[in-house]
Amino acid sequence: MADQDTDKKDKGTSGGATATQTMPDKKQKPKSPAPRQMPPWKVLLHNDDKNDQPYVVQTIVQLTPLNKEDANERMLEAHKTGVALLLTTHKERAELYQEQFQSKGLVVTIVAAE
Repeated sequence: MADQDTDKKDKGTSGGATATQTMPDKKQKPKSPAPRQMPPWKVLLHNDDKNDQPYVVQTIVQLTPLNKEDANERMLEAHKTGVALLLTTHKERAELYQEQFQSKGLVVTIVAAE
């Protein structure tokens, strides 16, 4: 019987552990392509003779992320040159800005930025 116990130990059933190194799987999932950015669109503010300057600045601040100082600069540029770039964003948001400014009585157009 002593020989049987020795045979079990020799076969590695004595409870000792052997360290094994696992190799990384060579079949990794292909990396998905980076998300494409949506093409940019410009939101342009046009000068008009109907609205006073403080109202235009207030509306820009209300509807866009621009602060009062930046809104005032854009309003003055539109007043002097006829048009000013408010911001650049994706098409759906640009269309939303256009609708919101129109509802406030201001003229804003959108054009694809290239």
